[in-house]
Amino acid sequence: MITVKRFTFNFFGENTYLLYDETKEAVLTDCGCITPDEENILSGFLKKNNLTLKRLLSTHYHFDHVIGNAYIFHQYGIRPEIHRDEKNAGTPTLNMQASKFGIPMNFEEIEPSRYIEDNEEIHFGHSVLKAILVPGHSPAGLAFYSEADKFVLVGDALFLNSIGRTDLWGGDYDTLISSIINRLLTLPDDTTVYPGHGSSTSIGTEKVNNPYF
Repeated sequence: MITVKRFTFNFFGENTYLLYDETKEAVLTDCGCITPDEENILSGFLKKNNLTLKRLLSTHYHFDHVIGNAYIFHQYGIRPEIHRDEKNAGTPTLNMQASKFGIPMNFEEIEPSRYIEDNEEIHFGHSVLKAILVPGHSPAGLAFYSEADKFVLVGDALFLNSIGRTDLWGGDYDTLISSIINRLLTLPDDTTVYPGHGSSTSIGTEKVNNPYF
């Protein structure tokens, strides 16, 4: 059984998720820690619970979701994994992205170790996640679905009673709506949805209450 631990980091209240099972193997998704205090909270939890971090997954390459990647690389020697089309020649650097929000910072970019394909299985411990391609908020965003434990990590594609913005690089409203309807709302209604910001919800709740559908 997978345990889901949520941390809320950085100036945008970004949700970083740590997943682990009874083997103590863990994967981290969308590492957004930026301050030493936030880094210590994350590493302290790993140490306290005797967890071994195996992989670093990214739903998408917006800077608030990846600014902690450099810390993870230098601390644990693990590079991020992302969809190939999410980070390409046309992708703004993290500093360029931050400058659009008036944040003058010098971020270190860590290149991916490998690329995740649509429908790929991601294994750790006794657990498995399925990668689901959900473009629209970004060029090639991914969701990570656990059929056994009935949850999906959706990045910024879907929120409680809302959807992700589509006015940033690579965003497209029609594509996002299609992705959510065809790739996420087809999951079982009792699937818990863990978004990149804010509170969790469920697929069934969003089918009934989300004003975009």
